[in-house]
Amino acid sequence: MLEKFDHFELRIYEPCVLAEVSIKDSYGAASSKAFRPLFSYITKGNQASQSIAMTAPVIAATDKTIQSDDWKVSFVMPAGSTLKDMPLPKESQVALREIAEERCVALSFRGRATQNLCERKEESLRLYASQKHFSLSAETRICRFDPPFKPGFLMYNEIVIPLA
Repeated sequence: MLEKFDHFELRIYEPCVLAEVSIKDSYGAASSKAFRPLFSYITKGNQASQSIAMTAPVIAATDKTIQSDDWKVSFVMPAGSTLKDMPLPKESQVALREIAEERCVALSFRGRATQNLCERKEESLRLYASQKHFSLSAETRICRFDPPFKPGFLMYNEIVIPLA
């Protein structure tokens, strides 16, 4: 964390590799549809037939300049992974992408990460960040850290928005 404000944090994220699936659908449907091919990839659904450790968070990202029903749902690969280290996916839906180090604002919250709740949290984060004169990208990431069977009121989530 670089700086903590009253309602959000400014963070620096280290480079990482994502396994992601692009889906055009609602947030909930996209998250559900993407889970199976992503889970398959990390559990021997790759050309090296090796399992990859499950990490958190699961990220659902959208870019408001494109369309709100275009989602990229991603699993973050283990820390220190590089694109050249990762086995290729067997399923054509799964793509690997490397993200460079970046600065983002983040707002943490508890509860089931429904589309309605996430939209409200995103709106709050964008407002808080603009009051501190941060210029934000159009991309919004919903980061979910808990399995779906955990009670909703205990779930930990974040809205993360890269700086422009």
